[in-house]
Amino acid sequence: MRLVDFHCHLDLYPDPAAAIAEAEAAGIYTLTVTTTPRAWPRNLLLTKDTRHVRAALGLHPQLVAEHSHEISVWENHLQETRYVGEVGLDGGPQYFRSLDLQKRVFERVLKQCAKAGGKILTVHSVRTAKTVLDMIEMDLPPSKGKVVLHWFTGSKSEARRAVELGCYFSVNGAMLSTEKGRALVGELPTDRLLTETDGPFTQVNGRPSRPGDVAVVVEQLASLHLKPQSVLAEIVISNLRTLVNAFGEVILEH
Repeated sequence: MRLVDFHCHLDLYPDPAAAIAEAEAAGIYTLTVTTTPRAWPRNLLLTKDTRHVRAALGLHPQLVAEHSHEISVWENHLQETRYVGEVGLDGGPQYFRSLDLQKRVFERVLKQCAKAGGKILTVHSVRTAKTVLDMIEMDLPPSKGKVVLHWFTGSKSEARRAVELGCYFSVNGAMLSTEKGRALVGELPTDRLLTETDGPFTQVNGRPSRPGDVAVVVEQLASLHLKPQSVLAEIVISNLRTLVNAFGEVILEH
């Protein structure tokens, strides 16, 4: 099976170059996200010659309180990539105090992406799904950019709204570990599904997840949607192809 890990933090592994090389050798289409703009140049360097691994330029909402001043650095690098992430909002107790600042940063991200056009964003929305969707609807028309909601934990009605706005969803094993999570994912249209690990922040068999572990997610999604694993894997590949080809990057051939 061809596999997709659309949200992974390969630069946070002990040996990022080896982790990238492993994903590349396995032919796993992997999006390695960046948490602060100053980490971007090395991520770009490590992925500039890879066929299957892409790097995304981000400013993680959980780090905005300490790194909001780096938004100008983020803007300076935006022209260097089609992929943006990890960005978004986090309304959890630990980060709620910075939420207004997060909103200002995220608004700037969305507006700059709309201005540049052709960007694909992987978006964090913990306890902020409605606000994230409101901001996407206001500041990033679907013709200007595409959004993938990473580890989405909003309500079913919010998920339906996200679908109407043209969003995709990247699903990991942790999302499928609870009855509520399975119920939500089970109602998502299969033509909007991607897979992710969010490694190293999730685990498989007591170790940090790696891109190859999305095979487990494919197995779980196939069971949930009553499809053979090979069929579900091809659906994910087809969704990825549709997503990235929307702006002219033909990276996956039939």
